[in-house]
Amino acid sequence: MVDLTRSQIRAIEEAMAYPNGFGYVLDFSDRTMAEFFEDEFNIEIYAKENQASGTSKRNCLTTFLLRTDTNTALKVLRALWERREGLLAVHPNSEYTQEPLAKSKPFQKVIEQLQSEPAPLASAGVEQFSSDRTLEELVADIERTLNANKPEVAIDHLHTYCVKKFTHLLEIRGIDCAQDEPLHSRFGKYRRCLVK
Repeated sequence: MVDLTRSQIRAIEEAMAYPNGFGYVLDFSDRTMAEFFEDEFNIEIYAKENQASGTSKRNCLTTFLLRTDTNTALKVLRALWERREGLLAVHPNSEYTQEPLAKSKPFQKVIEQLQSEPAPLASAGVEQFSSDRTLEELVADIERTLNANKPEVAIDHLHTYCVKKFTHLLEIRGIDCAQDEPLHSRFGKYRRCLVK
């Protein structure tokens, strides 16, 4: 989930209020907003879970942003930014666009802040490759420490996992390893075996 501050939410809502006012999202009607989210992102923006804070376009957008992951939020915000810029370009340098243009910077800053957030830690690829109780516990430990955002703890478990994984990959190819053989040596053997 995206961790947006109240000031970031306010910056988004104020930028999205152009041209129809607070509570709206850009120039969307209910129908065109639903179509935009469906066509561009395969998202049902008016789904029940997005109406938890109210059914207005603004509320559905804000609730959705708070529920989704950072990458999806960024895609949506960038697309909304482009649409907003297109609307503002229709009336360049007019009095009508001066205030909305002033709201552009805070909105752009939200996008920049989300872009600079580190990607969430994931255990994709770490799986149980044989029926071994210690391996099962090791995989669970890696997932638990990554979910707790403790990569420094997970790295030690990950090293042990890699030793087990390369030992397994070598064994199924009929290649033996000494018990105290380091990881880089096991990896080298596996690599040579693939090259052959």
